Amino acid sequence: MDTLTRRRFLVASGVVGATALAAGAAAYRLDDLFATAGDRDPQARTLVLVTLYGGNDGLNTIVPYADPAYQDARPELAYTAEQVRRLDDEVGLNPALAGLHRLHSQGRLAVVHGVGYPKPDRSHFRSMDIWHTAQPDRPGTTGWLGRWLDLAGGDPSLAVSFEPTLPPLLAGYRSAGAAVPVTGRKANRGLPQSVLAAFAAPEANESESRARAAACFADLRSVEEMIREVREAADADEAESDGETAPATATGGARTPLDAQLDLVAQCVEAGVSTRVFSVSLGGFDTHADEKQLQEVLLGQVDRALTAFADRMGRTEAGRKVVVAVYSEFGRRVRANASDGTDHGTASNVLLLGPAVRGGRYGAPPSLTDLDDGDLKSTTDFRDVYATLLEKVLDTDPGAVLAGWRGRLPGVL
Repeated sequence: MDTLTRRRFLVASGVVGATALAAGAAAYRLDDLFATAGDRDPQARTLVLVTLYGGNDGLNTIVPYADPAYQDARPELAYTAEQVRRLDDEVGLNPALAGLHRLHSQGRLAVVHGVGYPKPDRSHFRSMDIWHTAQPDRPGTTGWLGRWLDLAGGDPSLAVSFEPTLPPLLAGYRSAGAAVPVTGRKANRGLPQSVLAAFAAPEANESESRARAAACFADLRSVEEMIREVREAADADEAESDGETAPATATGGARTPLDAQLDLVAQCVEAGVSTRVFSVSLGGFDTHADEKQLQEVLLGQVDRALTAFADRMGRTEAGRKVVVAVYSEFGRRVRANASDGTDHGTASNVLLLGPAVRGGRYGAPPSLTDLDDGDLKSTTDFRDVYATLLEKVLDTDPGAVLAGWRGRLPGVL
């Protein structure tokens, strides 16, 4: 990402300090990342943070199908016991989550119930600021993983985003992570490869700005080529395995931006780059109307991307040290609205997966009848999740990052 674009995003978000901007605003190239291969401790774990933007409906993701209050609150949206993919006699997964159901049966998926924070905010932006900063009372100017990066030495390659913009959660007091966008690349459409290669080639005595433009273009082409190869390999594997093509998504293609981001994460892990944290995301979860079908499409994309990634990571020693955490800024209200959708709510679920995860259910499921103005009351503070990830995955004292927070999720890692 170029300096100006990153600077505008960070300033607009309000979640970054001036020092972090100065330290982390420079463009970071993919070649710089792969040049760190072999520089990390082979025993170190890796965190992959997956953000589902828009407020995913947790009650129709981890479904309390056995609770009569669930059926009563959303008669048109509720899933029956026969429709869900059962985890036990109380809850089941959304029908679209076949792959995650398999991971759960293998002990590789943990469901954390009722995750939220005190005095919840139903604004997308305010709530996401809270999740990014881990400061519910008053979101500050740094992200929780940015503060970890400060403690880890500030090298941008340690915390990388494959999203279109650098998320505020990777901005620290003195440093910031690196952003390498994967989506929205259209540079090669209609141009021959010889012309594209010429754009990327450096020339003698050219100006600094032209040299930087060529370097950025070369990086863009390398990302394009890498993802093209990954997609072709995946398509070939799918064709050989069952002779069927993947179903189309709501965005018009079988493979989603989340697939592409996780494919690139997988290549980085397999190459042994120094990165300890990767941030990826998928949007579209603000389901105020006609929710059931739309959410199934979105969750189907999440399921295919996560399970393919988890299976791939299980094949290597480095991959088996990866822990994936999936969250959204809030859940939805318990009762459905008049448009067969749901409105902004509060507490929801966090999913953790990977070989290092002890699968099962953690935390108390919120009551569907003892509500706070129609919303679920959180039973697990999200800082308990963050503290566990910092301690068990990133080998860091959580108190130094989370203002002395002492809560944990015992037993999950």
